[in-house]
Amino acid sequence: MEIAVISGKGGTGKSSICSAFISIAKSVVAVDCDVDASNLYLLFSPYKKEEHVFVSGSHAVIDYDKCTNCNLCVNLCRFDAISEINNKVMIFEGSCDGCFLCSRVCPAQAIKMVPADKSRMFAGSFRYGDMVYGYLAPGEDNSGKLVHLLRDKAKKYAEDFGYQTVLLDGPPGIGCPVISTITGADKVVVITEPTISGFHDLRRVIEMVFHFSVQLSVIVNKYDLNPDICKQIENWCTDMNIPVVAYLPFDIRMVDAMVSGKTIIEYNKEAEISRLIEDAYYRIISN
Repeated sequence: MEIAVISGKGGTGKSSICSAFISIAKSVVAVDCDVDASNLYLLFSPYKKEEHVFVSGSHAVIDYDKCTNCNLCVNLCRFDAISEINNKVMIFEGSCDGCFLCSRVCPAQAIKMVPADKSRMFAGSFRYGDMVYGYLAPGEDNSGKLVHLLRDKAKKYAEDFGYQTVLLDGPPGIGCPVISTITGADKVVVITEPTISGFHDLRRVIEMVFHFSVQLSVIVNKYDLNPDICKQIENWCTDMNIPVVAYLPFDIRMVDAMVSGKTIIEYNKEAEISRLIEDAYYRIISN
């Protein structure tokens, strides 16, 4: 079973809740699909068994022995990745989109495209099973493709070592990495918070999830921060026939647990919030 935990916006507590689910599942393949800001490995400190280069595309480099400073590439680059500074043409790697135009139009053939190979994919063991995660270098793209590769690796680990559960800690928003995270998953859990932006982005991400044949549920985190908006979320989910499996109160122990390098289940299993998260997890997997 693959369970994807996502959110419409950042800061809702998605990774905290997903890490708690991992502690409850105990024997699991954990996948950090937020390749732009991977953080599960910081909490679980996996023993790295595999590291693979991920080539996300290409970027341009200049051979200054051939460059004539004609500035044709400067004028044609639509991404503003090329500038002339002190009579020298400079390419800013982080802005280069890898479109190949500059290398094609350069009359001196002074520009070539090289692989963007600074991103990585990792796999390793941790205290609840195995973990797969990635690192997308700044300015590199194809995050959706990297997430796809992470999920393929996780499925192989599950098949090879007999894991019954794969937990996917997804990125926020509705972009390509989110779509890659939920495509083919068995269940999707959306974490939201009772704020105007939280409610807005909840509606937006659920509209996207409706395009997929997947079982959907919602968790409202920090519900007691704004009871009025929490009630609006509850009513909207009822109208949309979406089950809300938990209303979690704000609890500073969630922060204390992360600071201690533990999930809330490990930090204080007897706490009310731990019980609520555990109840939510079993409701999710039993439906």
